[in-house]
Amino acid sequence: MCAARSSPEKAPRVMRADAQRNRDAILLAARETFEEEGVLASLDGIAVRAGVGNATLYRNFPTRDDLLAAVMEANIAASLAEAGELSRSLSPRDALSEWLLRLTWQLRIWHDLPYCVASARSDPESSMNPASSRLIDETRVLLDAAKSAGMAVKAVTAEELFELVTTLSWGVDRFGDDEQAARRRVAIATAGVFTMSEVPIALSPGKRR
Repeated sequence: MCAARSSPEKAPRVMRADAQRNRDAILLAARETFEEEGVLASLDGIAVRAGVGNATLYRNFPTRDDLLAAVMEANIAASLAEAGELSRSLSPRDALSEWLLRLTWQLRIWHDLPYCVASARSDPESSMNPASSRLIDETRVLLDAAKSAGMAVKAVTAEELFELVTTLSWGVDRFGDDEQAARRRVAIATAGVFTMSEVPIALSPGKRR
């Protein structure tokens, strides 16, 4: 299960050097394992790969969601930086369109990650929700800009778009899309978000793959 409850928050404290090494080793092992086996891989196996005991892993990350949220942090920071660049360099419509594609592509990086993100959304106490909230907030910024420019329909919400993107990322993962196929899939699914009449490049006639 991905949507395990998060552990109670504790005040930040400075970690001993050996404890920090253990934590870093766990995060590296988790990232490598998620890339190879998906995010539902054995946590005990991650502990073995990191060279630490099970108790050490669970002391640092009491739930799978805690570990997954920590591993995702660097990816989220990079995504948010990309979103800022999109808003500066593209029209509001194109910035939102490209963000939805990149977010879909990002959420499919590890097998079963979309499932875990969706499961966390149904549990308000999941430790993955702060990470998702940051992505939703950025989606809202780009969506509001497109709405203000008359390029996106008013009724759509950022939360709805994030859930749509999560669903699309599952499809991209399961169907084994390359980036071109994923771009077309996202363009088709999000066409109704926009008010402009021209056909997006990703929807122009041509081969799907």
